[in-house]
Amino acid sequence: MEEILKGVKKFQQEVVPGRKEEFAKLAYGQEPEVLFITCSDSRIDPCLLTQTVPGKLFICRNAGNVVPPHSNQTGGMTASIEYAVEVLKIRDIIICGHTHCGAMQGAIQPQALDGIPHVKEWLGHCRAASAVVKERHGDLNADYLDEITKENIKLQLQHIRTHPSVAAKVATGQVHLHGWMYEIETGQVQALDQDSGAFNPL
Repeated sequence: MEEILKGVKKFQQEVVPGRKEEFAKLAYGQEPEVLFITCSDSRIDPCLLTQTVPGKLFICRNAGNVVPPHSNQTGGMTASIEYAVEVLKIRDIIICGHTHCGAMQGAIQPQALDGIPHVKEWLGHCRAASAVVKERHGDLNADYLDEITKENIKLQLQHIRTHPSVAAKVATGQVHLHGWMYEIETGQVQALDQDSGAFNPL
């Protein structure tokens, strides 16, 4: 915690004075162009990855970069997506998974999550991704972690299309969807080709 507090002090003393105009403008509103949905994993920093400044990304994070399918039950992800699309008028949505994802490891071995039932239930939204990989190979194990992670990105893109606000804007070309796979150890990003289903270097 001491390191965090030192960081705040450094930000206030060294960063803010040189960017007063920028922060003053941000105080009166935001106009992000991209909704960036990614994992809560501490090893991922969307702004560092995209080299963007405050105000450019509207960021939603949770374990496994999950987008629950739309329902009549209000949740934080549903509300945030609706706000981003209808109020902020974002033009692109990126769902970004990553290598070495603990949530996807949990999807491989859901029985290991019995002691954390809310996490287990949440990762039920990834079940179809695990099912695809299991059908393809006959079993599930850690060797297929990256493959499950990529299938999960595809699955969450399917889920977000069930949200009425997103479906309407995608159908009229006002919003575009993107799937990314971030490799922690190299910084490389692969982007989903939604026609072929393949991930290619960005």
